[in-house]
Amino acid sequence: MTVGFSRQSRTLVVGVKGRLCAVSLTHVIEIMRPLSIAPISDAPLFVQGISIIRGIPTPVVDLGALLGTPNGAADRFVTLRAGERQVALSVGSVLGVRELDVSKIGELPPLLQGASQDAIEAMGALDEQLLLVLRAGWELPDGVWQTLSAQEVVS
Repeated sequence: MTVGFSRQSRTLVVGVKGRLCAVSLTHVIEIMRPLSIAPISDAPLFVQGISIIRGIPTPVVDLGALLGTPNGAADRFVTLRAGERQVALSVGSVLGVRELDVSKIGELPPLLQGASQDAIEAMGALDEQLLLVLRAGWELPDGVWQTLSAQEVVS
């Protein structure tokens, strides 16, 4: 391995209630404006309901609610691949694709660190694949976001 070489991981950065989060681009199917949502009875608070996305009934998960601060009206849906299924994350904003240095990813706080244990257990019971996708995501502290934004300007 060459000294100074850093492998990059392409991530999608989204905003929700003043927090910046990154999910691996390998799981992202598409980004879209929010669609209508049909509520589901007895669903956990973080599940807003079902939307029909490209002809497929797709559960919509409010990322803010999962992290303890309900998002309310979403600005975007991010459709994610969760095993054989798809799930839409309801987010406040999409800030774009950024490259994260894989060697530094271990230093970033996990995306679900602020989620309640009850929410994580409920998600695991409903969709273990989605739980794995979100556990592989990160919350981006302001300093990391500023560095990523500065790198994009230089590129």
